Amino acid sequence: MKNYTPVIVAALGIILASCSHKVHPAVNNIPPTNKVYDHITDSVVQIIETQPVPMLADSAGVQIPAGWVGTVNFNLRKPNYVIIHFTAQDSVQQTLQTFTLVKTQVSAHYVIGKDGKVYHMLNDYLRAWQAGISKWGSITDMNSCSIGIELDNNGNEPYAPAQINSLLSLLGYLKKTYNIPTANFIGHQDIAPLRKPDPGPFFPWKTLATKGFGYWSDDVLELPPDSFDPATALKLIGYDTGNLNAAIVAFKRHFIQNDQTTELSQLDLNVLYNLQQKYNPL
Repeated sequence: MKNYTPVIVAALGIILASCSHKVHPAVNNIPPTNKVYDHITDSVVQIIETQPVPMLADSAGVQIPAGWVGTVNFNLRKPNYVIIHFTAQDSVQQTLQTFTLVKTQVSAHYVIGKDGKVYHMLNDYLRAWQAGISKWGSITDMNSCSIGIELDNNGNEPYAPAQINSLLSLLGYLKKTYNIPTANFIGHQDIAPLRKPDPGPFFPWKTLATKGFGYWSDDVLELPPDSFDPATALKLIGYDTGNLNAAIVAFKRHFIQNDQTTELSQLDLNVLYNLQQKYNPL
């Protein structure tokens, strides 16, 4: 049988060449990163070029035959979630600096300034280091299936209209390009409630929901049944309920926004019941 490795490597080369947009050397004092970017890209190609054959043995220690035959049916990962963050820094330039230094070990696919300018920092098919230790539903490696978007905001201020307008345009592009489900537009606070508060209570989730990016509760709410269990509802939406109080706070940051306590009022329960049915319809 033919070895398709040359075909695979050639295909990968085309993919990486198409996605390896060079980082320009001068963006308001951001240092050139071409050399590091190229080195990492070359390392990815080298990894794909390897032909590892697992050395396996059965329970009696007899080696199991194994070999390499390269398939030609493959591509890079397809993003299925969008994670929204605030930068918690002083300026978009500071964030660009942070994401172009190796020592910081953090990154995102996109950064959006207060003026609405969009900085694309990593091809969407590649894995950015933006979600960290996190969980959503059964997914424990959100970096491998998501696109990270950072908004220039210190966490204590409203979001600029131009910034939100650019975000909505970008989300529309991402949703259409990758067929991302409505439910899969979430915040860093949702997937890492013990660690992260972003994008915070100032973020206009309701506006996003009206455009098809995530859900929001209906204006008219019904009372949940007596059997309604808030912990189960949070889990069905996607929250990690290992620490229930943290999950409640994350839920309220996203969907209540004017209260971040661990207590669930009747209104909170009504909203939670309504959203559970949207995120996890029967």
